[in-house]
Amino acid sequence: MYPVVMPARFLRTSTLDLGLLALRLTVPTSLFLRHGLEKIQNFHAMSAHFPNPLHIGPLPSFAFAIIADAVCMPLLVLGIATRWAALWSFINLFIAWAFVHHFLFFGRGADHGELIVVYLGVVLTLLIAGPGKYSFDARH
Repeated sequence: MYPVVMPARFLRTSTLDLGLLALRLTVPTSLFLRHGLEKIQNFHAMSAHFPNPLHIGPLPSFAFAIIADAVCMPLLVLGIATRWAALWSFINLFIAWAFVHHFLFFGRGADHGELIVVYLGVVLTLLIAGPGKYSFDARH
């Protein structure tokens, strides 16, 4: 007989909720570690020269992006205000892809196109599906 590795209660959980948990733990963590921390650590250098795709100024554009990458990503990981954080992040990512990267996906200069589409897919999924039951949002 095999020893019990996982409790039976864990095995009866919804695979959708486990999938949403895995999605929330991996992709937003990656985006936060690569882009959120970069914006926090290099705040002064980046804020002065940040792209201004909507012509609202580099600092407001940077503020919007830093909220998306450094605030919303940890919220998504924890499942706090998930749909609002996903919406904010989706808007930020779509603006970056449309106005900064010009919808590039293939060819020269498309170094971020595929990754942006993956990030857009993840935050859109969390916007539509919500965080699942393994989140702070589900505890209310």
